[in-house]
Amino acid sequence: MDTDKNATATVTDPNNMSVVERVKAPTPKFFKTLRTIGLALATVGGAILAAPVAVPAALVSIAGYVALAGGVMTAVSQTAVETNTKDSK
Repeated sequence: MDTDKNATATVTDPNNMSVVERVKAPTPKFFKTLRTIGLALATVGGAILAAPVAVPAALVSIAGYVALAGGVMTAVSQTAVETNTKDSK
């Protein structure tokens, strides 16, 4: 029965997919680029937050928002699904 579920998961409507199936499904090129940008933003924000030197409060606040935005951008981009198949063309 597992093989039937996996076979239908690749063909099913993206609205009926679980989160795990969405993450494992192919991601469109645009969202792969957004995911990379989001990872970079999260890294920069985290580096500023973890800096061992004294940083102005405004910069720490901005770094927190940048890290949050990067994390959200990465998560949303990872769950985007390629809906075009070779058969539909």
